[in-house]
Amino acid sequence: MTYTALSLTLIFVLIPLILSKSLKLGLEKDTVIATVRSVIQLLAVGYVLKFVFEANSNIYILLMIALIIIAATLNARKKGKAIKGITWKIAVTFIMIEVVTQGILLGLNIVPATAQYIIPISGMLIGNSMVLSILFLNRFSAEIETSRDEIELILSLGGTPKQAIQKQLTDSIRASMIPTIESQKTIGLVQLPGMMSGQIIGGADPIQAVQFQLLIIFGLLTTATLTSILIGFLSYPTLFNERMQILRKILY
Repeated sequence: MTYTALSLTLIFVLIPLILSKSLKLGLEKDTVIATVRSVIQLLAVGYVLKFVFEANSNIYILLMIALIIIAATLNARKKGKAIKGITWKIAVTFIMIEVVTQGILLGLNIVPATAQYIIPISGMLIGNSMVLSILFLNRFSAEIETSRDEIELILSLGGTPKQAIQKQLTDSIRASMIPTIESQKTIGLVQLPGMMSGQIIGGADPIQAVQFQLLIIFGLLTTATLTSILIGFLSYPTLFNERMQILRKILY
């Protein structure tokens, strides 16, 4: 695709701008900012990745992965600022996901140990984990606030913090995993995933594109499970004080 052809796709930006202005939605500024940021960020990342791929240095690969994890952590922590130590809890979760997924992929020689494979796959898995962590924290916060009386009752009857919050924790983990599971039930029927579509457009064999997409799909199931469970079990103890009383501070 040429830059001329790419510039014509700005029509897709003009449509929401016009509709927002006409319906007085007030989204014009955010739409413009989002468009400009996406162009600048993606072009910058494109040139950086080109340099990293050509260098094929392990140091650059590690730096790119670290950048991905840091950016994802800073974004995800916004939904759980009131949880003590939420930043390092989310960072540890993302690191564990990276270690587990890349350990399997590289350890079993499923993909080559090159920047061309490691960085894009890491970005997709960590990006999905970031979204899931936000979904989990939102749901967990809501569950705690709506069930505070129930939790305090269990604690007053001698229950441990884990027993008191078990239902809310389990429900939040389940709720945050449902979107990933449900989307995979209709994949290929309702939508062609981005990675698969990109490879096909780029001229790759459709069967090979499907194989790589299945790799990502299976990896997303692991990230969906690990993200919610790790953040949940790392976070819930900090919601109680040393006398096993739930903190009164609102989690939002």
